Amino acid sequence: MPGYMPALYENKMTSSGENLLTAIVPLMKLLSLTVIGLVLAHPKAQMIPRATFRLLSKLVFALFLPCLIFTELGQSITLQNIALWWFIPVNVLFSTVIGCFLGVAVVLICRPSPQFNRFTVIMTAFGNTGNLPLAIVGSVCHTKHSPFGPHCHSRGVAYVSFAQWVAVILVYTLVYHMMEPPMQYYEIVEEGTEIEEHPISDVSIPLLVEAEWPGIEEKETEHSKTPFVARIFNSISSISQTTFPDLDLAEGNSSSPRSIRCLAEPRVVRRIRIVAEQTPVQHVLQPPTLASLLAIIIGMVPQLKAFFFGYDAPLSFITDSLEILAGAMVPSVMLILGGMLSEGPKESTLGLRTTIGITVARLLVLPLCGIGVVALADKLHLLVQGDAMYRFVLLLQYTTPSAILLGAIASLRGYAVKEASALLFWQHVFALFSLSLYIVIYFKLLAYI
Repeated sequence: MPGYMPALYENKMTSSGENLLTAIVPLMKLLSLTVIGLVLAHPKAQMIPRATFRLLSKLVFALFLPCLIFTELGQSITLQNIALWWFIPVNVLFSTVIGCFLGVAVVLICRPSPQFNRFTVIMTAFGNTGNLPLAIVGSVCHTKHSPFGPHCHSRGVAYVSFAQWVAVILVYTLVYHMMEPPMQYYEIVEEGTEIEEHPISDVSIPLLVEAEWPGIEEKETEHSKTPFVARIFNSISSISQTTFPDLDLAEGNSSSPRSIRCLAEPRVVRRIRIVAEQTPVQHVLQPPTLASLLAIIIGMVPQLKAFFFGYDAPLSFITDSLEILAGAMVPSVMLILGGMLSEGPKESTLGLRTTIGITVARLLVLPLCGIGVVALADKLHLLVQGDAMYRFVLLLQYTTPSAILLGAIASLRGYAVKEASALLFWQHVFALFSLSLYIVIYFKLLAYI
């Protein structure tokens, strides 16, 4: 009996140490891959040119990521699972709304320059819900003593992929319009982006811009770098008509018959329609999103699913080939992240206080809110019972740094490009510590929520 308590204490300490290692080792693996990418792309070493990393990002975007999403989501999804997983996309909306409130708080507390108010809210609200969570899930499930049981990787990738389409729609609609240059500071923004009027070589474009949206320079439209929405809805403006050309918002000719004028489209409706027409919703159908839709369609139809998935499936050789390609996704993403960080932070006029405020709100405060949301959802029986990976993915949606895609949107809109680059750099540096902290906390909490 006297030797029982020391033995019990030793067992608890050993178990606690194993849990700590289980949480830390996956991130150390990802950190090692990132450091390798950083060393290979560092300007002083120049072991691999930046053009190679740009090509690698295109392969991830158009090939490796869609293959991973299709093979794992298509194999896991069913009609029943869609009914069970409904809270995953809803949780993305919750994290975005809470992030917006935190962003407003950062604006009120840190008081950035007025032209960066919307930028502060966006960078606080919209996190990385795609590549980085997939890399974390893949690394966590690669450990020997994974706490998530069998089929850990397939379930984790399926959960993350099922949430991606919501984030993509939000980025190409809400974020796209919120990132337009503020009207009252349009002259300042325009002066800073004049050089972009000339053709730019691929090598001169920052890797950050194309890290999650290759070929973005080809997506520019007539109004992409102008305050388009503000011009439409501001009926009284002090800006000259030479700066902002007429948008042809007249409801109709004054000489038109009264009956025609009565049937004319209301001014507000017409303005909303014009904004909707200029919203780049066509960009939503990118290869990863198409892979998600195809996987959901095939997964919901058992007859189709039997053709692609399973040992005796007629087309199993195709899915096996896609799985081989999908294996390159995680290392490629981390190498690209290392290449992005090797370029260092750009000059920023956002201010140190605001940069710290966004980073703290995004990486430290928002995950605490996420713990509360997931715990409450579990108490209300909204989550899949007994599935620790399900809860882990929900918590990860609150924990990642701002989406790298926001840097590409900033470049497309010509708004706060240097500020986005610098902020994303520092967030990803400090995310190494915050992710380590919260993954340890999540592993402890998953036993209770």
